[in-house]
This record gives sequence, C-alpha cells and structure tokens, in this order.
Amino acid sequence: MEGKARNAPALLFLSLTWVFLSLSTPTLSTSPQFQTLTINPLPEKPTLSWADTEPESETQTLTDSTSSEASTTTSLSVQLHHLDALSSDKTPQDLFNSRLTRDASRVRSLTSLAAAVGKTNGSRARGAGFSSSVISGLAQGSGEYFTRLGVGTPARYVFMVLDTGSDVVWIQCAPCKKCYSQTDPVFDPTKSRSFANIPCGSPLCRRLDSPGCNTKKQVCVYQVSYGDGSFTYGEFSTETLTFRGNRVGRVALGCGHDNEGLFVGAAGLLGLGRGRLSFPSQIGRRFNRKFSYCLVDRSASSKPSSMVFGDSAISRTARFTPLVSNPKLDTFYYVELLGISVGGTRVRGITASLFKLDSTGNGGVIIDSGTSVTRLTRPAYLALRDAFRVGASNLKRAPEFSLFDTCFDLSGKTEVKVPTVVLHFRGADISLPASNYLIPVDSSGSFCFAFAGTMSGLSIIGNIQQQGFRVVYDLAASRVGFTPRGCA
Repeated sequence: MEGKARNAPALLFLSLTWVFLSLSTPTLSTSPQFQTLTINPLPEKPTLSWADTEPESETQTLTDSTSSEASTTTSLSVQLHHLDALSSDKTPQDLFNSRLTRDASRVRSLTSLAAAVGKTNGSRARGAGFSSSVISGLAQGSGEYFTRLGVGTPARYVFMVLDTGSDVVWIQCAPCKKCYSQTDPVFDPTKSRSFANIPCGSPLCRRLDSPGCNTKKQVCVYQVSYGDGSFTYGEFSTETLTFRGNRVGRVALGCGHDNEGLFVGAAGLLGLGRGRLSFPSQIGRRFNRKFSYCLVDRSASSKPSSMVFGDSAISRTARFTPLVSNPKLDTFYYVELLGISVGGTRVRGITASLFKLDSTGNGGVIIDSGTSVTRLTRPAYLALRDAFRVGASNLKRAPEFSLFDTCFDLSGKTEVKVPTVVLHFRGADISLPASNYLIPVDSSGSFCFAFAGTMSGLSIIGNIQQQGFRVVYDLAASRVGFTPRGCA
C-alpha cells in the first residue's frame, strides 16, 4: 500500500502531463499528413466571358468621398480574367513559360523597390523628380489579372490590369507621344464630359511622391517608372470609372501620353495597393475600405475569378491575420508568417525571425496578386523543400524545371497522395489545397513544387498559393483574411 501511495503523485503528474500535451498540440495531432492531388494538365488559353466586358446600363452614380452627395451603394463586383486571355494563339506550354518569365521580372521589380527603401535613410523610396513608388504594373513584371471597366462620360470600355503591388491608377491617353498596342481604342479625354485636370498646387497633386507640373498648362504631371526601364508619363487628372453599371466619380488617375517599354494589351492599370492614391484608398469611405478577390485554378475550374468592393467582400468564414505596416513603404500588404507545416508537422528551421520586417523597412512577407510563385527567403525555402521531399519520397522524381528544383514524374496517374502544407500566419493557419503547391509544368506529366527561394529579404505569397481562396482585404480593421473554397 505504501509503495502505491508513493507512486500516486508520479502517476498523477504523468496523467496531467499527457492531458496538457494533448490539449496544447491539437493542430499537430489532428492535422492530416497527406491529401489527394488530382492530376490535371496545363490549362489551355482562357476565353473571355464577354458578358462582363460590354457596357451595361449605368444605373447608379457613386460620388467622391469629399462630395456633398451621399454614397448610395455598399458594394461593387467585377469579373477578373487572366492575362493569358489577351495573348495571341499560344500553346499551354508557351503560356506557362511566358508566365514564369513575367513572374521573374515581377519579383525583381518588387524586391528592387523594397531594397531601395532600406537605402533611403528612412524616407520613402522616390524616383528622379516623379512618383516612382510603383515598380510593377503592365511592364514585364505585370499584374496577372485584368477586368473590363468604363472610363469617362459616356463610358468607353477598356481592359485594366488590377495590381495589389501598385498604387497609381493610370490609362493610355490620346494624343499619344508614344503608346503601346492595346486591345481597345486609346482613350481620348477630350471626348469625355467628366475628365478634369488637377492643378499643380492641389492636395491631390501633392499626394504623388514627387509631383511634376506642366507650367504652360498649370496642370499636375505624373510619371510611374518600372524595374525594367518601362514608364508611363502624362497629366494627373480625375475621371469617372464605371464598374458593371456603377459609376465612381472623380477618381484620380494618370492620363498617359508617353508609355514606353515592354507592355501588354490592356489599356492601363488599377492600383490596389495600400498607398494614398490607390483605388481602394480613394474609394475607402464609399466601400468601407474593404475588398476581396477570388482567383480560380484554371486547370480545374471554368468558373470566373472575381473581385468585390464593399461590405459584401467580407466572408463570415474567413480566417484573418493582422496587416503589418512598413513605414518606409506603404504600397505593399505585409503580414506575419510564423512558420510552415508539412505532413502535419512544423518544419524545423522555419521561424518567424526569417520573415521579420525590420525597422529599416527590409524583410517581411507580402501578399501579392501579381506574383505567381511564392518566394521565401532562402533558408526558409530550403527547409520547406527538404521536408516536402522527405514526405513525397514515394513519388518518382523528375528533372528540375525553370526555377523549380523539386519536380516529380506523375505521368500515367490520375491522382496521387502528397504531404499537406499549412502556412501559419499570426492568428490564421491556412491549409493549402494540393493543386496550390504541386503544379503541372509541361504536357508530359511533370509536376513541380510551386515555391522558390529568394536571396532578397522580402518573401512574397503568390497567386498560385492563393487560388481558390477568397482573399479579403479589410483595411478598416487592418487585416487580411482567407476563405477556403471561396470562389463559389
């Protein structure tokens, strides 16, 4: 009896320890180790849904937030189309290779901007005499998605690229000193009743990082430069934009008469960044500073991608993580990534310190709609890659492809089991579908692990990893959310 009594505290301690461990590690004990990847080929060139591209009756006018008129609507929605739809006849392989080329240029542009911030001794990165806080857009490092919207009064419908990595809204304008080829006629501001120049000394003009002035006309001038040497230059103006029948008045935008570089067929760019001149910032009061998008996996779904502005952009089932501010660069959407799990287990060596945004504006993790492949700082990527290789050791390996160093030969299969991957953001664990990290790269059954390392301190969560989620930007509450299966 005495021996049993002496052992009782030890048994109680062990029991309590087991209960504590069981309660404190539910994510690891309940997280699945594997999930099924359905084998789909490279997507064909997408077709445009013309129902979203032609003018509709303009039923509602939304005024500028400084106007005395009351705002009358709570939301806007538009369809999004992938840039591939504007490409000439290309094979799926050509389209994919082009996407990777654009992606490399995009990442170089974003990282060069972020790196420049750390060298400006605490001031915002600026260009030579003009606003150049945007290094993305329609150049080779372009956004990947566009929509159809009306510009001016009466509305003339054009394709505009949407880009969470830029702020300034701009469109090509006649007369052209130099304009690149676009799908629609170039916008002529003289034929619009709502077009207005912005005076040089106005508060709107001063919002540009480095505003210019046409002293002859006394109108504000903008220039946006890109990492590959492309640029757009012209008057900074206000104009009405029309989204599927809803008109948004007095949007500040660049009317570009000189647009030079490696551009594609859209007419301009709708900047969706966090900066003061981005479209969400300009229309903030009207739509409660909220927007969201859902990008479909084109290899598995024919549903359109979409974007929503306003309260209806928020999903009840979204998992939110706080936005982090970079005082040196207000364009990007920074979040805290704390770790990554593979096969239900946290990957050793991937810690929050690898993704920390420091006081000089270097490092950090951003969410970006225009980058395709997620880039992680090299130490984090190597640890993730090695853990995935161990978990996928049953799959037949294939040669490296482009930037991908971990590929598999899945030819002849219809589905395979692959290790799960979970991104651990502060307050939100996001479990990725298998097709968001193991993707087809050719027509012969090669699939690659769709992450890559970067020597830059900036990590980027790209749109392949965002596919199928409704990504919610709730700027009023300074948070970003993810809703699985949110494209319905």
